[in-house]
Amino acid sequence: MSEMSAMKRRVMKSLAETITKQVEHFNQAEVECLIVEFNALLGEPTVPGRAATGLERGKFRSILHNIFGITDDTMVDRVFRTFDKDNDGFVSTKEWIEGLSVFLRGTLDERIKYCFHVYDFNGDNYVSREEMFHMLKDSLLRLSTEEDPDEGIKDLVEITLKKMDHDHDGRLSFTDFEQSVREENLLLEAFGTCLPDPMRIETFEQHVFQELK
Repeated sequence: MSEMSAMKRRVMKSLAETITKQVEHFNQAEVECLIVEFNALLGEPTVPGRAATGLERGKFRSILHNIFGITDDTMVDRVFRTFDKDNDGFVSTKEWIEGLSVFLRGTLDERIKYCFHVYDFNGDNYVSREEMFHMLKDSLLRLSTEEDPDEGIKDLVEITLKKMDHDHDGRLSFTDFEQSVREENLLLEAFGTCLPDPMRIETFEQHVFQELK
C-alpha cells in the first residue's frame, strides 16, 4: 500500500469512527463501507482540480431514481433538502450516512419524523392544505386521464384531513400525523413516496456491505 493510500485509509477510519459515535443503526465497519460507496458515487470533481464538497442535487437525484426508486420530482427535491441538513446545496459524507440511517434502518418514530419533515415544505411544523394539494397533484397527475383533475384532488385533500386532522384546525401538525400513522402505518407515505421499498433497501445493503459477509 502506498504512503498516500495508507494515509487515506487512516483518514477514512478516523472519519468513520467519528460518524459512528454520532449516527444510529450502523457499526464502524458499515460506516466505512458507506463512505467508500459515497466516494464512488461522488466520482471525479466536476471542476478539475477542485475537490467536490458533497453530492450535488443532480447526482443525488440520479441516486434516488436509480438506486432507491424515488422518481417524483417534488419528493426528490424534498428528500434532498431533508438530507442536506446545513442547507449548503450539497449532501456531505456525514449527512449521507445520517440520512441513510433513517432511510435504510430507521425506527417507526424516526421515519414518522423524517416523512413529516419531507412533507412540511415551508418548515412551519404543519402540513397545510396547499402543501397536501401540491404533493397529491404531483403524484396523481401521472395516473390521471381527466382534463381537470384539480377538483378530485381537492376532494382527496378534504378526505385526508377528515381522517388525519385530529384537532380539526384544517392542517396537520406533527402530533396529528404521528397519531394517524401509529393507528394506520400505511399513512406514513400518504403524500408521496419518500422512502425506498424493502427490496431496494436489501439490494443496496447487499451491494454496499458485501465485503462484511
